[in-house]
Amino acid sequence: MAAPQHSLPAFQQRRSFVLTALQYLIVTVVVFYGTLCIGMYLVQERLLFFPERLPPGSRYTFDLPHEEFFIPVEGAELHTLWFRTADPRGVVLYFHGNGGNVQIAKVVAPHLIERGYDVVMADYRGYGLSTGAISSEAQLLADAAAVYAWVMERYPETQIVLYGSSLGSGFASWLAANHQPRLLILESPYYSIEAIARRRFPWAPSFLLKYPLRSYSWIGQVRCPVVIFHGTNDNVIPFADGEQLAAEVTAPLSFYRLEGGRHVDSIYFRVYQEAIDQVLGASRQ
Repeated sequence: MAAPQHSLPAFQQRRSFVLTALQYLIVTVVVFYGTLCIGMYLVQERLLFFPERLPPGSRYTFDLPHEEFFIPVEGAELHTLWFRTADPRGVVLYFHGNGGNVQIAKVVAPHLIERGYDVVMADYRGYGLSTGAISSEAQLLADAAAVYAWVMERYPETQIVLYGSSLGSGFASWLAANHQPRLLILESPYYSIEAIARRRFPWAPSFLLKYPLRSYSWIGQVRCPVVIFHGTNDNVIPFADGEQLAAEVTAPLSFYRLEGGRHVDSIYFRVYQEAIDQVLGASRQ
């Protein structure tokens, strides 16, 4: 006679069901999180860079005389503007932010030129008329170095002023740490892109970030005077970031708090205009 069949007690059945459901939930969460991280890694250029491209052959129109040319770099050519004065005191190498293109020179160049300085501004890969695409931090820094080398072929390094605005503040800081320019000017600078990413995406592991741009690790190596402008109402890069970065400076520092200022709108403040007159050693022409 066959032995009687016994079913599992009800509590064991419930326990088995709960464990299975929990395992399924854990796997689902892990897969979802992993997919999210992979997606973040793959699209981070779209989250950080907002280029305004132009059709090949386009030309900019400015009220000031200028030259347009391309600086060759590995795998690309960087479209560059060169504004020149008759008897320059020096040259300002300007690195713009993460949006638009060198069209910003319409705003930036006049107030530097009228103080007696030439201005050089290059677009990043994929911006404006520059070819190629951004793919790594090392690539961006190498491109910045190529533009600096081009400028050094035409000006004594003692006449070079590095100006970094927003995203460009990291490139300018890195160059100043590795060279000997006359002056470093930073507008709305970040402590690091890594810190900004951590605030905005606290769930994402930092090793996924291809562009940490740790300005704080470079700024302490800068030996030339450093000038920082930051608005107290900056809603893109908080004022506290500028203060933190300033605390890492070991060279002579001038920090200008722009009360009520927003992101890269320093030019509209009288304190900025007066400070630029002072640090560039020039009155307006």
